[in-house]
Amino acid sequence: MPGKRLLRSFFARPADELAPRLLGCRLMRRLEDGTVLGGVIVETEAYLGPEDRAAHSFGGRRTPRTEPMFMAPGTSYVYFTYGMHHCMNVSAMAKEVPHAVLLRALEPTEGLDRMCELRGRPGGRASELCNGPGKLCQALAIDRSLSAVDTCTSEALWFERGRKLSDAAIGCSARVGIGYAGEWVEKPLRWFVLGNSCVSRGPRAHKLSG
Repeated sequence: MPGKRLLRSFFARPADELAPRLLGCRLMRRLEDGTVLGGVIVETEAYLGPEDRAAHSFGGRRTPRTEPMFMAPGTSYVYFTYGMHHCMNVSAMAKEVPHAVLLRALEPTEGLDRMCELRGRPGGRASELCNGPGKLCQALAIDRSLSAVDTCTSEALWFERGRKLSDAAIGCSARVGIGYAGEWVEKPLRWFVLGNSCVSRGPRAHKLSG
């Protein structure tokens, strides 16, 4: 049902099951002045915990920064990368199991003018506002102050149900920017809505149904 908040049970599944299911759902953000921003999730990546060489929790690593991944499913994990960008993940599976899904791209639907201001692109094209994890966080004013937020109860950051997509509408590929991850580099753990102009650039993909 559109507009209905996603509950904890939705997130309580392995990251590689949650990531494609998040496509078509909505990420919502309420700013301090009450402005609501949001859009439809069109691209995600799964990170599978200690066994996954590309995951921040690889080998069981646990730090104050990565602690949100060990919290209840549906907890935000926001980190700063390359000294420039914030990226937002949501925890999956269960407490103490650090699975997470990276939100890579969003199709903006709410508060586009404010998103343009936050991105420093007045009058910018909607398709270029959130077509990458760093752009997404900038457009929605998401930074490390929003890490460890329970999206199942928060009034500042939450997920809503959207339209369910068929397998034929979803593409799958290797993840982006993990050349250091050995045998995990080519694993098909990135999902996106085929033909959507808001999806970021990524590896060549195939359909789920194919």
